[in-house]
Amino acid sequence: MKCQFTLTVTEGKRLIAKAIASLPEVRNALAEGLILLKGGTTVSALSEELCGQPLRISGRVTPRGTVSSGAAEPVGAHSLLLRRGIPETGDGKLADIGREMGPEDVCVCGANLIDIHGAAAMMAGKDLCGEPGSVIPVLQSEGVRCFVAAGLEKLSPVPLGDACVGAGRKVSSWSMGMSVGLVPIPGKVITEMEALAILGFPKMWLVGRGGISGAEGGSTFIVEDEREENIAALLRLIRGMKGAALSGVESSLKECFTCGPNRPWHLGCVYGRNARFREEIQ
Repeated sequence: MKCQFTLTVTEGKRLIAKAIASLPEVRNALAEGLILLKGGTTVSALSEELCGQPLRISGRVTPRGTVSSGAAEPVGAHSLLLRRGIPETGDGKLADIGREMGPEDVCVCGANLIDIHGAAAMMAGKDLCGEPGSVIPVLQSEGVRCFVAAGLEKLSPVPLGDACVGAGRKVSSWSMGMSVGLVPIPGKVITEMEALAILGFPKMWLVGRGGISGAEGGSTFIVEDEREENIAALLRLIRGMKGAALSGVESSLKECFTCGPNRPWHLGCVYGRNARFREEIQ
C-alpha cells in the first residue's frame, strides 16, 4: 500500500525532530548521559520533543538575508545540555561540557548546507565561529555521537567543499545581513528521508520539491508499506504535524533590522552601514 503526502519546511523540521528523539542512542543518553543541543529551529523542535523547552534562535536566513535575533535581551538557552534528561544552559561553558562528554553521549546540531555525500556545514557570522562553532565541530573527535538535523531544503547540488572555499566572513564587501563563512560539521545527517526510515518506513520516494502558498521549499513523498495499519499510523502522524509552528523562544524569532554598535562582528552588513561600499536597499 502506498500513500502520498507533502511536508512544508516547518513540518519537515517536526518530522526530523520526532525521528531523532526516537533513536535508541538518544533515548539512552536522555536517561543516563548527556545530550547537547545547539540552537536552531530544527534542533529547537527536538528540544521540545525531549524536554518541552524551545531554544533561543540566534542567526537565521530571512528574505532580508543572513540576520540575527532582534531581541533586546537574550532569553533562553541557545545551547542546551540535557543531563539525564534535566535541562541546563550550555551557553558560556561549551568547552567544559565538551571535555565531559564521551561515547555514550549525543550532540545534535543543525546545518545551513548539506550535500549528497553526507557532508554538512553551518554558517558562521561571528569571529572564529563563536562558541558553538568552536566546540561542536570537534566533539566527534572525542567519540561523541553527533547528528546533524537538516531539512532537504538545505541540500546543495554541488559538493559542500566548493561552497566552503568560496565563503568567508571577510571576503564580501557587501552583504544583505552579516557576511558569513561556513564551518563543516561532522555527524550523521538526518533529513526528512532519513527520518521516515528511522520511523519505520524505509521504502519511500522523494517525488517533488518546492511549491507555492507556503509550500516553498517543501517536499512531496510517496511511502510504501505492506500493512495498512502502518500507513494509517503514518498518516495520523503527518496530519498531526500539518500547520506546525516554527520552534524557538518567541522573542528570539524576531529578526534584527539594524546592526548597531553592539554587533560589531556583523561584517559587510548594508543595513548597519558596515559594507565596504554603499548601495541603498529599500
